[in-house]
Amino acid sequence: MYQLDIVLKKGSGLAIRDRTGTSDPYVKFKIGGKEVFRSKTIHKNLNPVWDERVSLLVETLKDPLYVKVFDYDFGLQDDFMGSAYLHLESLEHQRMLDVTLDLKDPQYPEHNLGSLELAVTLSPKEGDLRDAYQSMRLSDVHRKAQLWRGIVSISLIEGRGLQPMDANGLSDPYVKFRMGHQKYKSKTIPKTLNPQWREQFDFHLYEEQGGFVDITVWDKDSGKKDDFMGRCTVDLSLLSKEHTHKLDLLLEEGEGVLVLLVTLTASAAVSISDLSVNMLDDPNERLQITQRYSVWRSLHNLKDVGVVQVKVIRAEGLMAADVTGKSDPFCVVELSNDRLQTHTVYKNLNPEWNKVFTFNVKDIHSVLEVTVYDEDRDRSADFLGKVAIPLLNIQNGERKAYALKSKELTGPTKGVIFLEIDVIFNAVKAGLRTLIPIEQKYIEEEPKVSKQLLLRNFNRVRRCIMFLINAGCYINSCFEWDSPQRSICAFVLFVIVVWNFELYMIPLALLLPLAWNYVLIVSGKDTRQDVQAVEDLLEDEDEDFDKDDKDSERKGFMNKLYAIQDVCISVQNALDEVASYGERIKNTFNWTVPFLSCLAIVALGVATIIIYFIPLRYIVLAWGVNKFTKKLRDPYTIDNNELLDFLSRVPSDVQVVQYRELKLDPNPSPNKRKKNNPG
Repeated sequence: MYQLDIVLKKGSGLAIRDRTGTSDPYVKFKIGGKEVFRSKTIHKNLNPVWDERVSLLVETLKDPLYVKVFDYDFGLQDDFMGSAYLHLESLEHQRMLDVTLDLKDPQYPEHNLGSLELAVTLSPKEGDLRDAYQSMRLSDVHRKAQLWRGIVSISLIEGRGLQPMDANGLSDPYVKFRMGHQKYKSKTIPKTLNPQWREQFDFHLYEEQGGFVDITVWDKDSGKKDDFMGRCTVDLSLLSKEHTHKLDLLLEEGEGVLVLLVTLTASAAVSISDLSVNMLDDPNERLQITQRYSVWRSLHNLKDVGVVQVKVIRAEGLMAADVTGKSDPFCVVELSNDRLQTHTVYKNLNPEWNKVFTFNVKDIHSVLEVTVYDEDRDRSADFLGKVAIPLLNIQNGERKAYALKSKELTGPTKGVIFLEIDVIFNAVKAGLRTLIPIEQKYIEEEPKVSKQLLLRNFNRVRRCIMFLINAGCYINSCFEWDSPQRSICAFVLFVIVVWNFELYMIPLALLLPLAWNYVLIVSGKDTRQDVQAVEDLLEDEDEDFDKDDKDSERKGFMNKLYAIQDVCISVQNALDEVASYGERIKNTFNWTVPFLSCLAIVALGVATIIIYFIPLRYIVLAWGVNKFTKKLRDPYTIDNNELLDFLSRVPSDVQVVQYRELKLDPNPSPNKRKKNNPG
């Protein structure tokens, strides 16, 4: 084994790849076909200076170091700028060598694409390599434990005079932001060239000197590839900190302007320490933090809601992910977009980390996610287990064992993790922050089509609809006098409430079930949703996943097809019902059926006169008395809804087309006459 220390110094005379006559170069190192390093991107520079250092472990000197340079194009495919090989066998050991690599394009070897300057040291490595490899996180994307130095808050306000991309002379624009590996995507504003977004995003600032935020604008096209509308870049090194900057950015390779508000703030939002050194165990520190989030400081820095301290102590009984029957576990702690990581404990199923993580709380409704991975040398880490803990569910100072769950958090997996968590927050700030939009997470993988997920979501919607239907049936049973005692009580309550109705009764009516359910919970009669039923539903889904993996042939393709077909038919019928009633309301007002429109005029005219002359209280009272007494007056009456009955007579758009007469052809040909009149 060898340790290869490389300093990527700079590039000279690199190739032009952008229309502006420059490039945005970055460098990749590969050994044995595997990417082992990627540099940061230097924007708009053909003579970039990186000055980046990386240490690599090399098993054999036969594989050369393959160096490739690319031009970064956000949202598009990056352009190749040249490559070169560094043959490790030719390097002198334990001596720093300055190396200049001439970049070439294998397809056009005669082209001069510039050069890179490196400083390289190759050293034989002896003994245990675990610690050396532990310090070798290959790229910034995978350095999950890296701490940020500040926060970049970007408010996307509006766009002006954007380029029309659709046939109607308009566009459906949305914006993508990227800063390093952090990505955000705005909502789509349909059919406009002057969109108003009013959205806010936060990025973590890792570099002392700033960095670049790449911004691209796209036109949303359903069913085909979205159209590129332009790009712009924000150089954060030019902006002063602790100040809000209003930027009007002209779009390159497109038309129009984006208006942003950008604020750079220093942050001590996160920290990592050993178990022996943590702030909340110090009484003085804890008192200061408690005072900082006291009620008396509720109007100071509303974004700083509180602080959470997570002690990641150890895990037991983890899954064996390696062929040796062991794992190399490390733990990732996430709160919203804040993400920190422990060190790796090698070849151990019962690791002890004893680390303390501290996060600032921006939303008390956030969920703390703790995930255990197995570190793999040549590929991405393997998932071992995960827990999700809402901050409001945390019991301060309680050291607790949490059973690890699957990646979807729907069922158990092997192992437990021991955590001790403390949350200190200001209740007033937390309440005020509840009324503003929730912080978006970085763009994640696009959701995939899943039969199990489709069935689960359909069943969830059906449960909600069934609850409403059951509530409606219960109310209707009062009108039907199924239980005379209940109907009498409901009738008396209805008359009293309507006769004495005031607006304050609306929030009071919503307060009553909250208070009643709280009393039941305190008394031990929990009326909340049947969590066990939901867990059973999710566990069934997990079993379906397992069966799909293990017994896919036995289960059969047709069973899956029928299950999806049942859901699709139900969704199709529900959509048809909703669309039909919407179209019928529209067709009532546009005189599709003049007779029905005349009836609507008469009914609305009578209703206007009645409401004008008679107080609404009396009208509602008369309606209620009629509903309650209808069954008593005529026990065999059939209950109905007059409004829905009226709308059912109005044709939907589909029915209008079906009922429309076709025009007769005045001179049909003999052939057509024969076809239309066979025999």
